[in-house]
Amino acid sequence: MPGLVFLGTPNFAVPCLRKLLECKAGVRLVVTQPDRPSGRGRKICESPVKTLANEAGVPIYQPERVRGAEVIEKIRAYGTECAVVAAFGQILPQSFLDIFPLGTLNVHGSLLPRYRGAAPIQRAIMAGEGLTGVSIMLLDAGMDTGPVLSQKEVSIGPEDTFGTVYKALAEHGAELLVEALRDWTAGRIAPRIQDEGSVTYAPPIKKEELRIDWNSPVKDIINKVRAFDPAPGAWFALGGKRVKCFRAASFPWAAAGAPGEVAGMADCGLIVTGARAQSLCIGELQLEGLRRMRAGEFACGRPIPRGSFLE
Repeated sequence: MPGLVFLGTPNFAVPCLRKLLECKAGVRLVVTQPDRPSGRGRKICESPVKTLANEAGVPIYQPERVRGAEVIEKIRAYGTECAVVAAFGQILPQSFLDIFPLGTLNVHGSLLPRYRGAAPIQRAIMAGEGLTGVSIMLLDAGMDTGPVLSQKEVSIGPEDTFGTVYKALAEHGAELLVEALRDWTAGRIAPRIQDEGSVTYAPPIKKEELRIDWNSPVKDIINKVRAFDPAPGAWFALGGKRVKCFRAASFPWAAAGAPGEVAGMADCGLIVTGARAQSLCIGELQLEGLRRMRAGEFACGRPIPRGSFLE
């Protein structure tokens, strides 16, 4: 396989870079986001991709933005024939794409043309999808609009969360990437133009979407909890404090209360009324600043009486 430039930042991109290194794909440069403050202490941290590149001894470049003549010329100087992108976090300009005679391959966490955009995994779970997948595509100047080289379907089970689907797609994406890159550079694969009539979008998650609306159907609340588990966490307010929710499921009690009213505690967790007199159980809770814990343990330290309302 030809030499390449790899662009990626978070954990999703790590399996892809690792597989490329293992198969000796000729990774000559890794481009990743600059080190950023992270966590409650705001300590400056390097990206997971940078950590792996350092361990492998691959040159690293961390421009604030991949645009501008100086940045483009520095990448061009490595003389590679193609680039690979996996969750890099920036829209790449045409001047970057023009560097590579074999194009720029991108690993996208959906079955394109469905869920184009920044949050395909969360949006698929929020929509209650039972099937998603990963696509290897050629980047163009649009947002996930380029032709597709290869795809793999991945199921979403009723108990899957963002965390479990993210991990599965990262691993499947790495395997598929290596296969597609080998076939593409050898001329054994034909790009497939996306069907514009089947396009759906996955825009970035807004902060206000994380708050639970108890007037929503129970299935939508459950899907929201799953979509933001383990982070950033769907939440409600209790006594002026944010409480994040995890491990939500429907509950067979016939609810007599109003949406958001606490109906009691069961073995599965906190029972809350949603829309249409339906109930759901929340198995784990996390008060801001504290650790995640089982709902029963949470209630021992901070009681949530029956009949109280979650905001």
